[in-house]
Amino acid sequence: MARPSPSYTVALHPSVPASQKAVTTLVDTASSVGAIVNGIDVSDSDGDRLVTDGTAVLGLGDIGPEAAMPVMEGKEVLFKQFGGVDAWPVALDTKDPEEIISIVKAIAPAYGGIHLEDIAAPKCFDIEARLREELVIPVFHDDQHGTAIVTLAALINALKVVGKRIEDVRIVLSGVGAAGSAIARLLMSAGARDIVGYGRSGALDSARTEGMNEHRRWLAEHTNPQGATGALKEGLVGADVFIGVSSGNLLESEDLSVMAQDSIVFAVANPTPEVDPICAADYAAVVATGRSDFPNQMNNVLAFPGLFRGLLDAGITGISVELLRAAAEGIASVIPDEDVRPVYIIPGAFDTRVADAVAAAVRRLAPES
Repeated sequence: MARPSPSYTVALHPSVPASQKAVTTLVDTASSVGAIVNGIDVSDSDGDRLVTDGTAVLGLGDIGPEAAMPVMEGKEVLFKQFGGVDAWPVALDTKDPEEIISIVKAIAPAYGGIHLEDIAAPKCFDIEARLREELVIPVFHDDQHGTAIVTLAALINALKVVGKRIEDVRIVLSGVGAAGSAIARLLMSAGARDIVGYGRSGALDSARTEGMNEHRRWLAEHTNPQGATGALKEGLVGADVFIGVSSGNLLESEDLSVMAQDSIVFAVANPTPEVDPICAADYAAVVATGRSDFPNQMNNVLAFPGLFRGLLDAGITGISVELLRAAAEGIASVIPDEDVRPVYIIPGAFDTRVADAVAAAVRRLAPES
């Protein structure tokens, strides 16, 4: 396969609607940073509340609520531009999970939905779970489920390129925090049978769960069916898919040479991918990143505007795994099978078809009245 070039991005989508050019920078920035709770205005069913404590801003870490605000404001623009959803940021000057839950519950009656972002693991899991249980409006943590939706969408089309089935591939997952955990769960719901998660101490496996939080323990007990041990590089041997949601420059491109033929590499860490994407193409049939200057950008803006548009339109209050999977399939379906190719497995961030496709997929799951 020829090496991808940033020029492919321009060649695939030579024209960007003028109305969208103004938010180009915001798309890239908001996909990289932001701890948000989104509130959706129930007065017209078109409002969303963004909630953050600024503890896990992508690429920047714990920068606090004040520094996270510009990113949250950027995300407001993306909600409105792509989903027609009015959103307001709530940057909370507290890191205490109980306080965050209490504040969100107190403001929830004024909104149609809550969008959580960039709240550090593991507390993000419990905050989302509690809010989903105690509120009657949809609650969605973008760092978990937005990333998982886009990952599944990209994988659906990447597997078409290489002629493999999700049930048959072995997937190596680097990063087992909020994003990694949600990715593993969603891919398993879509049929994946062999996923091995890797953290700083190596492969997660059911024989070594002491000291793990309950979320990481669940992953260890429900993945890695062959009992792999050791470091990430060892785990790449024979793997069909590498998904990185961890940190930059973990791998040299040569490390990918031991993967299976026609391998797939998603190096999604921002701003620096886990492996150089240009060099990775020497070894992988399909390469994707989280960056806009390479082909196949895996950007959460493909998911959340259409998702909330569909939730609001249909009056859906619960977010199920089935709904997340439908959103991913909606994104993937935007590209006709005959157009899917190594440098075009995921629609561009400015593809105006995407939000409508996701919203329609979500609406189809509305309960019959």
